[in-house]
Amino acid sequence: MRIETERLRLRTWEDADRDDFAALNADPIVMGDLGGPLDRGDSDSKFDRYLEAYKSNRYGRWLVETIDGEFLGYCGVMPVRDDHPIGLHDEIGWRLIRKAWGNGYATEAARAALIDVFRRVKLLEVLAYTAPDNLRSQAVMKRLQLKRDASRDFSICSNRVGTWQGLVWRAQSDFLASAGAPPNNACSGPQARCARLAAADREC
Repeated sequence: MRIETERLRLRTWEDADRDDFAALNADPIVMGDLGGPLDRGDSDSKFDRYLEAYKSNRYGRWLVETIDGEFLGYCGVMPVRDDHPIGLHDEIGWRLIRKAWGNGYATEAARAALIDVFRRVKLLEVLAYTAPDNLRSQAVMKRLQLKRDASRDFSICSNRVGTWQGLVWRAQSDFLASAGAPPNNACSGPQARCARLAAADREC
């Protein structure tokens, strides 16, 4: 399955994508907010989780590439287990290679991924969260017009990053209207162009 936007293609992962995924996870700047780079073993384990998530749920993190097939990173919605501090929920996240930053790709991909899960999967709510100092991700959330939900802010401890504070935003099914999503009959088939952006929408 794939989704196309004005400039991007979001598609399911293939085994041949492991090397690009590992290179993304090995970049210390890209991974700076997650405790640093992943080695190949940890990257492959994460890759396998993404494959299994889509197999089990029919949604997950998509590979993001240009229409010409250049790898840019990933974006998509993942189910989060109920042992998370804010309980069972669905969370959207994104991570792009450094040279893709500053072109509006994160917003473009995230908008397409949200339209997909609200329309095709019929989710009712998706959360997004980031650290207080991650202003780039916060800018994406604002451009997506997600709603700040400070009542669900949380802290979590891990061996990789220590104590991490998450600021929470949310999107609900009315996101489709605010995103200017095309009507249902305009979004069909595996290569449908289901998310259109204004040309001026260019951010990090």
